[in-house]
Amino acid sequence: MSRPVRFVPIALLVVFLAFVAWRLTVPADTTIRSKLEGKPVPSFALPEALPARATFGSTDLATGKPRIVNFFASWCVPCIAEAPVLRELKAKGVAIDGIAVRDRPEDIAEFLKENGDPYQRIGADAQSNVQMALGSSGVPESFVVDGRGIIRYQHVGPIMPQDLDLILTELEKAK
Repeated sequence: MSRPVRFVPIALLVVFLAFVAWRLTVPADTTIRSKLEGKPVPSFALPEALPARATFGSTDLATGKPRIVNFFASWCVPCIAEAPVLRELKAKGVAIDGIAVRDRPEDIAEFLKENGDPYQRIGADAQSNVQMALGSSGVPESFVVDGRGIIRYQHVGPIMPQDLDLILTELEKAK
C-alpha cells in the first residue's frame, strides 16, 4: 500500500472531529417557530385558571387593541425571570392575557402572589391543547395578537429587559 493512502483514514478522522467540534461550538438553532404568524388565532375557549377570574377564549382577542398572549406555568423557572418584565409592560398600558399550561389553581395563585399578576384574564390549558394549536413549543412563550385576533409576532422564551423595545415595536406594528 502506498504511503499517501495510509493517511486517508487519519485525514477523514481529523475532518470528522473538526466538524463535531464546530457543531459543538456553534449549535444549530433549535427554536420551533409557529406557522400561524400572520394568521388568525385558532378558535378556543379555556376554563378559568383561578376561581373568580374571567375565563379566556379566542373571542377575547378581537377587541380592536393589540395584546400579548403569554403561556406560563408556576413550575417554570424562566417564567419567574419574565414576571417583572410583564409587570413593566402592564404598567406601560400593554394588555396581557395568560394561559397557564399544565398547572393547578393553587400553584397558579401562589405563583402570582409571589411574582405579581400582569394578566387581565387567565385560562387553564390543562392538556396543552391550545398551546399546541398555536404552535407554541414551551413555556414561557408569548404572542403579539392584533386587535382583529391575528397573530403578528411570536416570542420564544422569556421576555427579558433587553426585549422590551422589540415587544413594544411589535405591539405598535400590530395596531
